Amino acid sequence: MPDDAVQNTDTNNVTAAAAAAGEATLAEAVSQLRDACELLGYDEGRAKALELPRREITVAVPLRRDDGQIEVFTGHRVQHNCARGPSKGGIRYSLDVNIYEVRALAMWMTWKCALLDLPYGGGKGGVRIDPLAYSTAELERVTRRYTAGIAPLIGPMQDIPAPDVGTDSQTMAWLMDTYSTIQGYWAPGVTTGKPLSLGGSQGRGDATSRGVCHIALAGMSYLGMDPTEATAIVQGFGKVGQGAARFLAEAGTRVVCASDVYGAIVNPDGLDIPALETHVAATGSVTGFAGGAPIDRDAALTLDADVLVPAAVEGVLTEANAADVKARLIVEGANGPTTAAADEILAANGATVIPDILANAGGVVVSYFEWVQATQGYWWKHREVEDRLAEKILDGWETVLAAADKYGVSLRTAATTVAVQRVYEAQEQLGMFP
Repeated sequence: MPDDAVQNTDTNNVTAAAAAAGEATLAEAVSQLRDACELLGYDEGRAKALELPRREITVAVPLRRDDGQIEVFTGHRVQHNCARGPSKGGIRYSLDVNIYEVRALAMWMTWKCALLDLPYGGGKGGVRIDPLAYSTAELERVTRRYTAGIAPLIGPMQDIPAPDVGTDSQTMAWLMDTYSTIQGYWAPGVTTGKPLSLGGSQGRGDATSRGVCHIALAGMSYLGMDPTEATAIVQGFGKVGQGAARFLAEAGTRVVCASDVYGAIVNPDGLDIPALETHVAATGSVTGFAGGAPIDRDAALTLDADVLVPAAVEGVLTEANAADVKARLIVEGANGPTTAAADEILAANGATVIPDILANAGGVVVSYFEWVQATQGYWWKHREVEDRLAEKILDGWETVLAAADKYGVSLRTAATTVAVQRVYEAQEQLGMFP
């Protein structure tokens, strides 16, 4: 093709800011691992074996746009650890996608699956693209080309993707169809988070949010709070945040503030969450909602409330703002929203942080249920899924509380330590090849 047919865009190269943020996120993940290894008495070689990804691939993702122009994107897939089973983890479409971030998220998925005692290792993937800037047809072509690039590494018994930031059940349908076409047989188990009509599971769409709510209610009980008298802030009103706000409100908790990338709204009497969800569906943002007063987006994190649910992206609670957080309970709906420095400040101020690998594990739990159902060719009822999710999540909560008491450490360190020990034991039992 002629050189001028290829459109030069900034999407091909990760920005310095995104790369720096990704490196910082990876450093946080490694630091958490190293703390657990020190507590468990693992030497440097064993710690390194737990740290480094088992396998990763970077692929070019060319796209012929609707107008005929060609753009080329970068995609990644990282399999962090497979000692306990095939890799499991989401695929995100975002301009912030970079290999450091993907490595960190894959590592956290390893610990999350181990903590909830799921037969998986951790994986993660993504394409550096702004999905809002492309048509549905263009996103389908990107997904199919990306899937073809990573196809040798994925599969129902190898690595099972799922939706994440910027992707959804339709993305997973395209991925499954592409993989099935390449393999020459129907493979519904290659991905989870699919539409119900293609073998998805009842309850998958709200699973992460339900898990967040289960853990938030357990945390409130642990701290002696009455959920019907408590107030909550939900930072990030996307797929996870909306559901978490809805379920908390249904439990009687007043959700007094909600925010997104565009702004935030507050109502001390409690936001009308169903009305807010309708508004967001129509406008794309919480801003402009008549049932709440506008405030600065970042101010939402430090409002006076009992519970804070950061449900957006990594690194929003930092050394710069942690001292101003007034919530007694922080429930991490997002992956890695709290930096190590913020953790120390929050702990010193008496706040309890329930870590992401427990708080937002509802999604991977029901993904596991979906994978089991696809493997069996037998689908469960919605109530069965919700009951099993609650049981699995609350078992994880009790495990973390017991470990925190045993080691005298924070809930985060306790959760990571339980998970790391389970992965380490699996690796030791497998032995080293050759």
